[in-house]
This record gives sequence, C-alpha cells and structure tokens, in this order.
Amino acid sequence: MFNFLKGVVGGSGTGLKDLPYNIGGPYPSAWGSWSHFRGTSNDDGSPVSIFSLSGSNPQDGHLAAGRNGVKRLRTVRHPNILSFLHSTEVEAIEGSGTKVTIYIVTEPVMPLSEKIKELGLEGTQRDEYYAWGLHQIAKAVSFLNNDCKLVHGNVCLASVVVTQSLDWKLHAFDVLSEYDGTNGTATGPMLQYEWLVQSQYKPMELAKSDWTMIRKSPPWAIDSWGLGCLIYEIFSSLKLGKTEELRNTASIPKSLLPDYQRLLSSMPSRRLNTSKLIENSEYFQNKLVNTILFMEILSLKDSVEKDTFFHKLPNLVEQLPRQIVLKKLLPLLASALEFGSAAAPALTALLKMGSWLSAEEFDLKVLPTIVKLFASNDRAIRVSLLQHIDQYGESLSAQVVDEQVYPHIATGFADTSAFLRELTLKSMLVLAPKLSQRTMSGTLLKYLSKLQVDEEPAIRTNTTILLGNIASYLNEGTRKRVLINAFTVRALRDAFSPARGAGVMALCATSSYYDVTEIATRILPNIVVLTIDPDSDVKSKAFQAVDQFLQIVRQYNEKSNAGDIAGAASLGISSMPGNASLLGWAMSSLTLKGKPSDQTPLAAANSVTLATTTTSTASSGLIETLSTAPVHCVSSGTDFADQSMPASPTSTDGWGEIENGIHEEQDSDKDGWDDIEPLEEPKPSPALENIQAAQRRPVSLPVSQPKPQATSLRPKSTAKVTEDKDDDLWGSIAAPPPKSSSKPLNVKTGGAVDDDDPWAAIAAPPPTTKAKPLSAVRGIGTKPAALKLGAQRINRTSSSGM
Repeated sequence: MFNFLKGVVGGSGTGLKDLPYNIGGPYPSAWGSWSHFRGTSNDDGSPVSIFSLSGSNPQDGHLAAGRNGVKRLRTVRHPNILSFLHSTEVEAIEGSGTKVTIYIVTEPVMPLSEKIKELGLEGTQRDEYYAWGLHQIAKAVSFLNNDCKLVHGNVCLASVVVTQSLDWKLHAFDVLSEYDGTNGTATGPMLQYEWLVQSQYKPMELAKSDWTMIRKSPPWAIDSWGLGCLIYEIFSSLKLGKTEELRNTASIPKSLLPDYQRLLSSMPSRRLNTSKLIENSEYFQNKLVNTILFMEILSLKDSVEKDTFFHKLPNLVEQLPRQIVLKKLLPLLASALEFGSAAAPALTALLKMGSWLSAEEFDLKVLPTIVKLFASNDRAIRVSLLQHIDQYGESLSAQVVDEQVYPHIATGFADTSAFLRELTLKSMLVLAPKLSQRTMSGTLLKYLSKLQVDEEPAIRTNTTILLGNIASYLNEGTRKRVLINAFTVRALRDAFSPARGAGVMALCATSSYYDVTEIATRILPNIVVLTIDPDSDVKSKAFQAVDQFLQIVRQYNEKSNAGDIAGAASLGISSMPGNASLLGWAMSSLTLKGKPSDQTPLAAANSVTLATTTTSTASSGLIETLSTAPVHCVSSGTDFADQSMPASPTSTDGWGEIENGIHEEQDSDKDGWDDIEPLEEPKPSPALENIQAAQRRPVSLPVSQPKPQATSLRPKSTAKVTEDKDDDLWGSIAAPPPKSSSKPLNVKTGGAVDDDDPWAAIAAPPPTTKAKPLSAVRGIGTKPAALKLGAQRINRTSSSGM
C-alpha cells in the first residue's frame, strides 16, 4: 500500500532528481509540521513555493496525513485554493534508520501572517484589504462545503497563504475529509486526522468528539467556526491561544460583528453558512472589493457599464491601497485590454497605474500590453494610444517601434478620420527618433508628403512643423532632397496663413542644414515674397527669417574674404533667438463641424508658435478657434511680384526628389520644383510665353525718353521698372533673356517699330493695318487700368507674326 501511494503521490521516489526545482530559504512559519521554502524552477527560473514534511517512520501518522493533503490538493481546484504544481517523496538513510520526506511544489506564496506585517496597512485601507481576503477565503470554504461536500477541518491564520498578486488562498488539506452526514449509523470519526487540529481551533462538538452531532450538523458547521477564528486572528493581530479569547470582539469591525457572532454560534445548526456571508454581509461592500469583483466578471458586463466603470477608475485607484492596485488591479486591467474585454478608456487607468511603477516594472508589466494593443482594429483604442503616447513612447525600444509599432500606426496616415490622421502625425514626434533610416526615407516621408497637401489646413501646418522637428534625424542626403522643397514649394505657397508661417519658422529652425548657395537662390527669394503677406504674423516671421538668412550669407562672405574657407563652410544655425528650440504644434485636435469649403477665416494671431512658454497663449488661442469654428483656407488678395498666392494644394504626389533625386539647373525658373508644383495651370501658347518672358526681363530705358505707361503689361504693383538689374528680386530664377542672335518672334514685318519703345518688339500693329489690332484685346490699348494679362484671348489667326 505504501509503495502504491508513493507511486501515485510522488512519482518514482528515487531521490531529489525527481524534484526539478531548487529549494531556497525558509519562511519563519508554516501550518502544522510542514516547512515552507522559497524555490525556483530548474527550467526557467520562475519562482515557486516548496512545502516539505519529514518523518523517521514510513507509517508515521503525520506522513499519512501529509499524503492525504497532497492527494486532496492535487485533485481539488479552485481560484481561491492553492495551485498544485508537483510533488515527490524521498527516502534517505540516516544512521540506522530511514528518513522519509514529502515535497509539494505550488505557485509562489507567502504566509498570511508575514504578508500582513510586510504590507503594514492601516485604517480604511487595511479593512478594505482584509475584506477582500476574507471574501476569497469564504468563497473557498463555501466551495468545499456546499459544492464538494468536503470539510477542511482547520481553517485558521496558518492555513492561509498570499500570492504575488496579494490574493488569499486556502491550503493545509491534511485533515480534509468527506462530509458523512448522510450515514446516520456511523459512529467512528468523520475526520480521520482531526488530532492534528489544535484544541483552540476546535468547536465544542469537535472538542468532545461528538461525531453523532457533527453528522447531524450542516457541512459548513466546523469550517464556519474556523472562519470565525481566522477573523479574530487577523483583526487582533494575535495568534489564538485559547477558545475563550474569541469572546473579545473589541477589534472586530462593527459591520462584521453580527456575522462574526453567528459564525461562532454554540449551536452547530445555527452557524452562518459561508455562502450567505458572501452574499449578505455589509462588510464586503467597499470600493476595493467591488472594483476587483467588477474586473473579474468584466466580460459579462455591457458596454455602458464598462464605459462608466473605466471613466471612474483613474480617480478610484488613487483611493485604494497602492500595492493592491499595482499587484492585483494592474494585471487584471492589462489582461482585459489585451484580450479585448476592456473599453478604450481603460488605457488611461492602465497608464496611470503604470506611472507608479519603476522603469523596469513598467517595461515588464505595461509595455507588452501596449505593444499588442497597436494591432487592435478598434479605432477608439488606437485614438487612446496615440493621445497618451508621450507617457510611454520613450520607454519603447527602437526595434519594437520600427518592427511592431510603426507598421500599425502608419495606417492612420491615410485614415478617413482627420482627427486620427492628426494624432498619427503628432505621434511621430515621439517615435521618429526610434525609426530606422530605411523606414523614415522609405515610408514616413511619403506619408508626410501626402499629408502636406491634406484637405485639413491644420494637418498641413502640423506636417510642416513635424518635418522641422525631425530634420535632425534624417540623413544628409534626405535632408538635401526634402526640406527645401517641402518648406518652400509646399508650405510657403499654402493658402492657410499658419501653414505659411510654419514654413518660415521651419526654414529658420533648420537653417544649419542649408549651404549658402541654397539660401541665396532657393530660400531667400521665396521668403522675401512673404514680407508683403496679408497676414501680419506671417510678415513678421518673414522679416525675421530674411534677417537670419542674410546674416548667414553675410558671415559667409566675411569669412570667405578673410580667407577662412573652412570657417565659412561650417557656418551653423544663426543666433536668432528661439530657433534652436524645436517647433511647437501650431494646431490641436480638429473639430470637424463643416467641410473645408465652408470654413471661416482665422485671426492672424492664431498662427504658428514655437515650443516655448511665452507662445503657449497664441497656440491655445488657435486651439479654441479650431474648436468653435471650422478652419478656412485664407487666400491672399495681393499680387506678390507677379505671382498670386496659390490655392490649397491638392496634388498627392511626393516631393519628387525623395526617390529620384534632385536634378537642379542653375537656369531653371522652377529651381527643382517641377515635379511638386502645387498648381496645375494650363500651358500657355509659345507666343504668350515670349510675352511673359519679355515682361520679366529688366528693361533699360533711355534717359531722354519717358517710361511707357499705356502699353505696359505688368500689374500696377510692379509697374515701376528699375535700371539696375540686381534690384530684381526674382532675377536669379527669371527666364534668361533671348540671345542677340535669335530673331524676335513677335516683330511685325508690315508695321513701323518705335526704337524708343521697349515693348514695340511685341506690341500689336497700329490700327491702320488690316489686321485686328491688339488694342482691342482686354488689358492693352486705351484701358491702362486693367491689370489682367489679356494675351490668353489673342486670336492666333489675326496676326501673321504670331
């Protein structure tokens, strides 16, 4: 029989090699004759608890009871009963005798008495935690008595252990026996090992060994008494010395006192059933118990209950014991989010709890859940993740961001929701530094290129700001290909004034990445135009930018003249205050109350701001405007040196040179912007091209001749033609003048030409000829006030010169 039990309980029993665990240090207390040790698994090093019981005689009653406890613990499973992992029995020869040791391996636990000392809870938080623990033990006892018809026989402080998540669990099953109340003729002991129970824990009928009364009593009678003993010990913080001490109720909470007295009734039949205690006791109605119980049955709750609960949870957890929140509620919440039973607002509570953890614990307990949530298709979860990315983004490793997080976030760039596109854009400020160059150049910049022509002006503005912020993380070649095109061709020509302001400030913040040639030929000409912008804030920024870039050019020339070529080539960012700091967001969350076409103008003060404390007011003003009225793409009504402000860009192509590289030519009037020109204007006829080229060509007038007025084709704002070619701001990118050997295309062979008239070469013939005079065309002739170029309406068949 003994060999059979060894095979059932302990395997082969050949030695400690059957125990694949390392035994560590002991705990100071354990139930009965057992010893409780810390331990670890040989496989993965995970923590466990190891209980051992030794005897010199294989037929020792303690060993027999221990084997009963092993068998019962192995077969009885419940969330509030200690989880069994492994067991073995070892025989060792000591002197002339044999020593037998039983080992039980369980989940890692700690004696309740030791954990109470470690936590050191007081007042309301102590009572709430005790209520939760007693609730768990009462459920375990109720399960044994009512569902399994088993009697534990020795419920007390020593028979309760605490897990790492601070759950209370029942163990010490050596005395556990079946309830034999249906056998009225039996006279022997119902509890075979009742002699192991200390006398102070025995109810009167058990102390008298009145087995007839015990069999007539309900199955919970003995264990209800034991639960009363447990309540006394945890609230008095004393080990029960004798049964009479149970009458001292000074330490028992008033809300629990009536139930405590019923548990310890002298009549077994009148003792309170533990299931009734769980259902009806007022003591268990507190915040901690209700919160944990709600979380445990979360999957059974409807969406309204979940939303209400999770909106209250961030404030609620501040009132609960901190250690219970972190060790019990946090794992429950992380699991609920991971498996989809928790609503999106739960993420706020999770991150709040995570903020109380150390960096190592946060990486271990919170980050894995967050990374998995990025794969969720729930849009509300995605929004919540992006809104709080500043709280956990820095903790994400570069590899995790590049391989696991970014591929899911990138889908938000093309989302139909403008709010989600904006949140995705802003998240890149945190994540971009962790992306590889391949990801940034291959996908991120393409997404940003499309967002820079988004229908929402706030998104276009913030895209420019983001580019200015992440410029330092781009490699030199990418910066050369992208920045100037994105800021000048796109941002500075945007109809939305904050977008133009963002472009100016982005250029200033990234000025250290441009050489002098780029500044002189591509940047300054575009910024100077904005010095007459209708928006005062844009004008102010444009003047500051002009000063900054001129200072860089001036320093370059000074060093070049002094022979310091190396110093001139290494000019860094200028000393303009604030430009060294990162650009701040110009916009905040979008309130989509209307279509872009229905949007109203913004005030000029609500424009791009730097990320400094002094500009936070302007930024918040813009946020308020966006929240109360839809944004309108403000367009300018003033001609900027023959170039009207284009409408909001609508093309969805990239910046052109991201993949193909820049093909710059010094004599190109587009300066490398061909493939990303935001406007799609019809190509003029060859004749009109010549007229426009002549208009842009500086004209030197004889001193003795007056300047032509009526025949001028230029707008009023630029009608004054200077004699110095260097004064033309657009001279560097204007169309080159025709060579002297070329024949003018528009010279009329049949009419006289006035040598003093600079426009005579392309002017219409006098009305005396048979050809239809050009003066009849709107904008030329007797109507000098008309500013629009009328050459588009020329009848090509009316003039042989065309």
